Amino acid sequence: MRVNGVLKDLATVVAETDEVEAVTIDSPDGLSILRHSTAHVLAQAVQRIKPQANLGIGPPITDGFYYDFGVDTPFTPEDVKAISKEMQRIVREGQRFVRRVVTDDEARAELADEPFKLELIGLKGGKEAAEGASVEVGEGELTIYDNVAKDGEVAWKDLCRGPHLPNTRMIGNGWDLTRIAGAYWRGSEKNPQLQRIYGTAWPTKDELRAYQLRLEEAAKRDHRRLGKELDLFSFPDELGSGMSVWHPRGGIVRGEMEQHARRRHIEGGYTYVYTPHISKEDLFWQSNHLVNYKDDMFPPMRIDEEVDEEGNVTRKGVDYYLKPMNCPMHILIYKERARSYRDLPLRLAENGTVYRYELSGALHGLTRVRGFTQDDSHLFVAPDRLQEEVGKVLEFIISMLRDFGLTDFELELSMRDDEKDKWIGTEEFWDSSTDALRQVALASGLKLTEVPGEAAFYGPKIDLKTTDAIGRVWQLSTVQVDPNLPERFGLEFTDKDGQKKRPIMIHRALFGSIERFFAILLEHYAGDFPLWLSPVQVVGVPVAEEYADYLDEAVSALRAAGVRAEVDHSDDRMQKKIRNHTTGKVPLILIAGEQDRSAGTVSFRFRDGTQENGVPVADAVERVRRAIAEHRLVHTAGDLA
Repeated sequence: MRVNGVLKDLATVVAETDEVEAVTIDSPDGLSILRHSTAHVLAQAVQRIKPQANLGIGPPITDGFYYDFGVDTPFTPEDVKAISKEMQRIVREGQRFVRRVVTDDEARAELADEPFKLELIGLKGGKEAAEGASVEVGEGELTIYDNVAKDGEVAWKDLCRGPHLPNTRMIGNGWDLTRIAGAYWRGSEKNPQLQRIYGTAWPTKDELRAYQLRLEEAAKRDHRRLGKELDLFSFPDELGSGMSVWHPRGGIVRGEMEQHARRRHIEGGYTYVYTPHISKEDLFWQSNHLVNYKDDMFPPMRIDEEVDEEGNVTRKGVDYYLKPMNCPMHILIYKERARSYRDLPLRLAENGTVYRYELSGALHGLTRVRGFTQDDSHLFVAPDRLQEEVGKVLEFIISMLRDFGLTDFELELSMRDDEKDKWIGTEEFWDSSTDALRQVALASGLKLTEVPGEAAFYGPKIDLKTTDAIGRVWQLSTVQVDPNLPERFGLEFTDKDGQKKRPIMIHRALFGSIERFFAILLEHYAGDFPLWLSPVQVVGVPVAEEYADYLDEAVSALRAAGVRAEVDHSDDRMQKKIRNHTTGKVPLILIAGEQDRSAGTVSFRFRDGTQENGVPVADAVERVRRAIAEHRLVHTAGDLA
């Protein structure tokens, strides 16, 4: 239950004056509690089988949970089977989760054999605690949860903030252990490597099975597999981890994405700029990236240092960094000359490649890489026009994403919380800017979730999320209000009254990164892109070789109309050609035999296996051209009508 806005165990004693709200197991909070309780059962099972295992942390995550362990040897699949059976026993035992408040010293005494837990106690309330550690220690009181057996004996215990289910039996049978991985303690390669066991938990067995079916479908759509099968991109070992190259077919799709976005941006009043990949360190000191972001940046390059014959430095070198963000350079463009209110809003756009030193274990295909291109925009706006401009930005984002076939959106407003020492800026700014974003979000008509405490330290933001074809939610575009960088760089404009004023900066990434957005689209469509994005839009397959020249003429007419079309002149039989191009996700196959040649027609074969015969060549060209212009997804004859 939630008591006065705070999640509590059902065993909590409440007063008549308390405001109490039920938390159901199928709600987001309920699922987190279910999954965190299951993580405790996992840890208990591991220590029953391997008593020497040290406990790390075990938070709930999207669709599941994990727990980290310090063990001498990595877990094996056989270990996981034994752990799963032990978990089933613990669930059936119906152990109660009992909360107990302890002092730091008491916790240290009880957990003397758990070095990772002792470290968390020492970091209580600090920002350096491990990711996910908030489920164990916070800034308030310290608590331990005992797993109490039916005879009243404590079967196991763990440092934990809670809350938990009343007992293990409520976990039921809607859970499973999914995989094993390695993980560095507190996310640092300098710390010991632990063994991580992942799992998932759902209120019922049926919901677990539905989730497993979604995973199976997701595996079929995995962009890494499709990228290889469709010859779109690769990650050569010679380049290094997290660095992709785009093959010709992938380059066509990316080019179409970028060109369409460029046209739309120019129509929307944006101006494209170009900036270098590296900069002297002074720029990143001023922007504060080298203070707050250095660990995520590649090491510096020392340039322009001169040394005499004896090895003495005669000219001190300068450190240059690969840029992790484009915003400081866009600020320099703004700052190059005096600005008037007539120049605002100034909308700068760039497909800027940036570089971030992601940990090797965090890299994942195109969705998490070390070099990627942001479709970055920075808007400089007068404070009194903030709401108006954010409204235009959000409308533009939604319209653009619809162009790519995404339709299911929701918004998340990240706001400041009441811990005022964490934030900079005036109360007036936070109230006005947060309300401006809220009003824009409400006016969109989309579902809005407000999240206190998740804002950047300098301003609120709106994140747009989309749901793909198999129900997965992806965070895409961000609209971030920033008065901080204009302050740090001393940006100004002359207002109507002749006074110098400070603009507000809006950071806006529509796709997030082109690589990640490409991966999302590839999985959303399972490689069957809309006609306008397909690398090859039409392939001609002659019934026999003697009709190949006739198909060449038809395909030439398509190419003249801007269609990416080709004829398969290979020695394969017709049916094999059709099978190959269907597997290769070609949207339209054009077939011609004697009847078509005599009548000046062609036949369409569609992705669903159906065929439309006797289409005059000129009509076929116009229908394909129109479907491309309208961004249609063509699977059947009706889609090309």
